[in-house]
Amino acid sequence: MKLFVSGREDSFQHLSSIKKEDRTIWFHVASLGEFEQAIPIIESTKESWQDHKIIVTFFSPSGYEIRKNSKLADVICYLPFDTKANMRSFVELVHPEIAIIVKYEFWPNLLRQLKKQSIPTILVSGIFRKNQIFFKSTGQWMRKSLTAFHHFFVQDSSSMDLLESINFNTISITGDTRFDRVSKILEQDNTLPFISEFKNNQYTIVAGSTWNEGEDFLVNYINKSKDEKFIIAPHTIDPNSILKLKESLKKETILYSEKEGKNLSEYTVLIIDTIGLLTKIYSYADAAYVGGGFRTGLHNILEPATFGIPIVIGSEYSKFKEALDLVNLKGCISVQNQSAFSSTFKRLKNDGNYRKEMGKVNKTYIKKNVGATAQIMHYINNQIRS
Repeated sequence: MKLFVSGREDSFQHLSSIKKEDRTIWFHVASLGEFEQAIPIIESTKESWQDHKIIVTFFSPSGYEIRKNSKLADVICYLPFDTKANMRSFVELVHPEIAIIVKYEFWPNLLRQLKKQSIPTILVSGIFRKNQIFFKSTGQWMRKSLTAFHHFFVQDSSSMDLLESINFNTISITGDTRFDRVSKILEQDNTLPFISEFKNNQYTIVAGSTWNEGEDFLVNYINKSKDEKFIIAPHTIDPNSILKLKESLKKETILYSEKEGKNLSEYTVLIIDTIGLLTKIYSYADAAYVGGGFRTGLHNILEPATFGIPIVIGSEYSKFKEALDLVNLKGCISVQNQSAFSSTFKRLKNDGNYRKEMGKVNKTYIKKNVGATAQIMHYINNQIRS
């Protein structure tokens, strides 16, 4: 909360580097997941419009603090609080030739200013649900905010149907830009020698973006396991949380920060107490557990899916289309308790054909869903003047 408030005090200072004569393209994301969705579009925009400055704003500290030094944008800052005065100043300072809002984030004062100043505005990778305020009898004031959007690029047909039910018609079903993002992961060098040393050709489970609730099941399984290795990349990497996790494990455990000079092949559990490595680490997994699906929001399952490995998640995933799809396709398994968690991972370890079939489902799913970025870029390129 402190970062949420104090970080916004510097927003206009960051924006002061934008000059009146600068040509700008502005992206707004809620947090880290939405930034990942924006990346393919940002990269394509930078390539197509090299004379423009790219501006990115975040709502959440958890996203901003991790990506505030990204080289993808010329300015990265928090979106100021949604007051009339703030948003009038914000839109005038940024003066984007197009505003690109990712997935959601519908701030009434901001949208009103974008419309008032005739800024072309689009939503990308959007997803709508029936229980949102827009679709209720009391939601007229929020429906009015949506009129700021010139086009909605949504993930699925149900989102299109909902928008059409309230008389919005400039809609395209393009899917999720994250598929374009993760499909390119296979083209990069994912080699990590220290992971190869640790794995030592043994069966390995990678647990990514774990939270306390899922870690309890994971730790219990690890402590009773035999002949398999584990790499844990917790969502929270503060020293106290890492120490608590390490002390709960009965197997030989080492932290990433302690690895120098050690024979990593001798250890059973490796805890990654840093950020930025998880994507490459998934390439070494025989199976993956992705955290956040018990109480907090489910983390990115598309990254392990692109490597063609089976995925296990918690029981709370109804708001994540890719999880709904992959659970239905049987490339991803949802578990609710310790018994299901343990039995699922035991079967994955003991049944190579089962693992292979699940992994094939996931890899095929990624390949079938690429292409959103190209469709969105066609629209953007037609909106920006030469």
